[in-house]
This record gives sequence, C-alpha cells and structure tokens, in this order.
Amino acid sequence: MGSGGVSRRRFVGALAGTAAAVALPGCEEKPAPAEKPAQPERSSAPEATPGVSREAAPGPRALYLGTYTSADGGGRGIGVASYDVGTGRITGAGTIEDVADPSYLAVHPDGNTLYAVNEREDGAVTAVRLSDRKVLGSRGSGGSAPCHLSVHPGGRWLFSANYGTGSVAVHPIEPSGALGERTDLVTHSRPAPGPGQDGPHAHQILTSPDGGHVLAVDLGTDTVYTYRLDGARGTLAELSRARTRPGAGPRHLTFHPGGRYAYLANEVDNTVAVCAYSPGSGRVTVGAAQSTGTGSGTSYPAQLAVTPNGRYAFLANRGHNSLSRYAVEADGARLRLLGTVPVGGDFPRQIALSPDGGLLFAANQRSSTVSVFHVDADSGELRLAGEPFASPVAVCALPL
Repeated sequence: MGSGGVSRRRFVGALAGTAAAVALPGCEEKPAPAEKPAQPERSSAPEATPGVSREAAPGPRALYLGTYTSADGGGRGIGVASYDVGTGRITGAGTIEDVADPSYLAVHPDGNTLYAVNEREDGAVTAVRLSDRKVLGSRGSGGSAPCHLSVHPGGRWLFSANYGTGSVAVHPIEPSGALGERTDLVTHSRPAPGPGQDGPHAHQILTSPDGGHVLAVDLGTDTVYTYRLDGARGTLAELSRARTRPGAGPRHLTFHPGGRYAYLANEVDNTVAVCAYSPGSGRVTVGAAQSTGTGSGTSYPAQLAVTPNGRYAFLANRGHNSLSRYAVEADGARLRLLGTVPVGGDFPRQIALSPDGGLLFAANQRSSTVSVFHVDADSGELRLAGEPFASPVAVCALPL
C-alpha cells in the first residue's frame, strides 16, 4: 500500500489557537510544515537521572516529550524536562535535536537509551544515549509513518509499527544501545481492510507481560495479531489473529498487571473492549464493545493506562477532550465506567502514568500542552496538578 492511507487520515488541526478543518484523526495527524518551529521551555533546574524504577524517589525525575518537527508550531526534536513526583510540576530542560518527527518514545529496560519513531513517509527509528543526549543513529523502519515502538523486556530487540504501510518491524539492539539492521518486516496482508479503510494500518506493537509473545494492533484490518519472536534471529512468526467487530478501528492495547486481561481502545467506533489473553497459546479474545462515556459525538479514543495496583484504568478521548475513568473488577476481567474528567487541554493524543502510578500525564496535541493529574490510588480520582505545561505539538509524554 502506498501513502494514500497516510494522506487520507492526516489531520489539519487547530494549533496555538488557529482554526481547523478536521479529517479522520490517526497516527499521522500532522499539520503543514513550519519554517520556524518552537522549542520547549528551558530551565536551569537540575535534570532528573534516567531510570525506570517504580519507586517514587523524592526530587525531580526525567520526562521526555514527543512532537512533530514538521508541524506548524512543532518542536525541534525530543523535548527534555523533569517532573516533581510530589507536586507534578514539570520543568523544561531543553531539546534533543536532529531527531525528525519523534511522535512516540520508549526507553530501554536499563534506562540508558531512548528510542523514537521518525513518523515520516520514509519511516525510521532513532536511538539516543541519555547520559549525554547523543543521537546514536537511525535505521529505516521498512514502511511509512511509523507511529509506535517498544523494547522487548530482554533488551535485545526493538519493535516498531508502520501505520502507513500496515507493517511491523524488528531491529536488534547493540550493547551500546544503538540499533542494528532490521531483521524482520511483516506486512498485515490479511484479513481484508475493515469498513471505510483503504488497507492495513499497524498502530501498535508490544510484548505480552509474560514475555512469550509479541502483539500487534492494526486499525485498518480490525485485528490484533499474535506473533512468536525468534530470540536468536529476530524474526516474527504469526500464531493467531483476534478480530474486533467490523469498523471498530482498534488503536492501542494495554495489559492489566495480572497479565491475563488487556484493554483495547477502538478509535473509529468510540468504544473500549476487555480482551482475554492466554499466556500458553498467545491467543487474544476480544470482548464486547463498551462505552467511553463521551456520548454520541466523535471522540476518537486514543490510549488506555492502567494503575500499577490494577484497580483503575483511564482512557484519553481526543474529540471529547476528556479522560474516562474505569474501575477494574473481577481480577481484570471487567471494566466499570465511573465517568469522565476534563483533560485540561485540546486533543489528548497519548497518556502515561508515572512509574509509581501517582501521576498521569496527558499530551495534548492541539493545545501544545501536557496536563498532569494526581491519581488517588484508593478511589482512582484524578486531580489536576496545576496549569498544563507548554510543549510544542505535544503528542507523547514519557515519564521515567
């Protein structure tokens, strides 16, 4: 498939208060290029030490911010900031430049290397050493508009999803954290695209909590694919497919800490679904569609986040500009909608919890802000932690 899917789903959005003409949002929701992109707020405050511990140590911790460098009002690379674990206050600390359109970010399990997609027609993935912010190089993703990436828990392989061409790629990770040549590329040629889709659109790729399988979510084919990774060769072998209802447009899968259930955000039909996962076979079973609590209007659910204690789940709703709150019941088997909370920004593209689960970060694309919420571990209530932080075309926030 060519770039038709990318163009059709490109979003011309309201950024910095400008008017917008809205097309179907998705991974490539980028406005026109800019001549002079803005930079994140800079500060002389000390930087946080990279790391991925779930302990909420006192003092500042690292926060990295994804953007579109080719967007009107976009950034110049990966935004660097820190956040206070007690107050949730974000302090800017500059930019890692020379990284094109880093719209999604992931960190190596050892906390030493940051990875970014380069969401362009000629897609790529880039590695950055965090100790000195040195860009270690980029490798082609084998497709167009890569919009998601993740690191295998063993730290040897990087997975990426190419939205435009509906494929997923594997790259080896060298001891230095740099990326080697691609070892596999799998295109989702079957099943046929869902209603209104022009082809496959891989939107996410991740490893199951047990480490036994690799799962890919494809919005275009309404399918979650399960693969087995060959740990010696870095190749993927398909094991099974799980279909959503036609036209659901699955976008993002998030596992419950128990590892037997996961929650699927369906972008096109504005629903979520509970999925059962079998560690033995890797098979995923998609449950019934459930409400997001946003009414009948267009909402485009983006991503779910589950608290570390497994008691609550949150969903970002872009059209509704809200966060849905769910109580997780029956050891992960059920979601019960509690209501919605205004996100404090426009078009929350991605959300993430701090490692200890005490804070939730929402990257608001159209308002170029990051909202931070305190999360009550007992009630799941969300309380806005001050004014949102200004970050150009914020599409990803990665708290460490």
